[in-house]
Amino acid sequence: MQLIRQHKKWLNSLLVPGLSIVFGFIFGAILMIAFGYNPIIAYDAMISGVFASPYFIGEALRQATALTFTGLGFALAFKAGFFNIGIAGQALAGWVSAIWFALAFPDLPRIILVTLSIGVGILVGALWASIAGVLRAYFGTSEVIVTIMLNYTALQITNFLIRDVLSESGNTTESVGENASLSIGWLSTLTQSSRLNLGFFLAIVVVILYWIFMTRTTAGFEIRAVGLNPYASTYAGMSAEKNIILSMFLSGGLAGLGGAIHGLGTFGNIFTQGGLPDIGFNGIAVALLGLSNPIGIFFSSILFGVLDIGAGFMPNRAGVPDEMADIVTSAIIFFVGANYIIRYFVDKRTAKKEAASSTKGGDV
Repeated sequence: MQLIRQHKKWLNSLLVPGLSIVFGFIFGAILMIAFGYNPIIAYDAMISGVFASPYFIGEALRQATALTFTGLGFALAFKAGFFNIGIAGQALAGWVSAIWFALAFPDLPRIILVTLSIGVGILVGALWASIAGVLRAYFGTSEVIVTIMLNYTALQITNFLIRDVLSESGNTTESVGENASLSIGWLSTLTQSSRLNLGFFLAIVVVILYWIFMTRTTAGFEIRAVGLNPYASTYAGMSAEKNIILSMFLSGGLAGLGGAIHGLGTFGNIFTQGGLPDIGFNGIAVALLGLSNPIGIFFSSILFGVLDIGAGFMPNRAGVPDEMADIVTSAIIFFVGANYIIRYFVDKRTAKKEAASSTKGGDV
């Protein structure tokens, strides 16, 4: 009986993201109809446009790669009870620092240069997030406010470094050398020269390591315990301050890893930013849709990658503005954020079934 209840609970938890996606697409369809567009043609153009070509499949997976890292970063802090809005700034810090290191030491052997460049990106992203962690741990400062401020600080510092330190043209840096590239020849050939790179396989490894860390280690247990009840955790002998800082450090490190992979794998350089990178805020949405579960985050990242790349097919093939894909994504996020509405009806339905089954059992 206990096993059946756990199975039902697991199925109900899958209903929330599943219904959020369905409702998001329905909302987008209603909006398209209201403006005179055919949603069936639009969605067909979006989906078939991606899956009809190995190149666009590769691009969707490439986009999903960075989102996996930033989504895991947000999820880790969320598990600890914090809302790390600074994922975008931490990813940007990892991006610029990885490129900077790769440009500074272009003659290092490839395996060393790639490893160190990514490592620098992770470290800088982690240290940047730790500022909010320290302020929260010792001064009770809201991590939401601090990370929002740090986002724009990172943006302005990055643009300053590009214009006055890293670049001669003023707008973009040189491309990193082949020794710092994450591209893989056979993978590029397989996906018809898409920018899918080594980072995709690294994302799979990190998803596994994240699950092991959060479920099989003492540090992961303490982070989850502090998130559930910091007072009980302190009473049990856990250091709330240490776990606050550690969770923000690791969260920023994952975001910095996403930024480093995005820079070295997708672009090979960095350019002045008109705003914060989308991989930051979309990573938050991915984590929420995936219910902070690493497997859920990975598949949510793929969904968002398909939506992002597929949006480009909507104007030409269906005459629908590509912004409509953003509306669908936003609607999905809305329904995930308002998951208590979905949970209310799901729980109500489950309670009715259990009550009916109990009544039948009593009659017998």
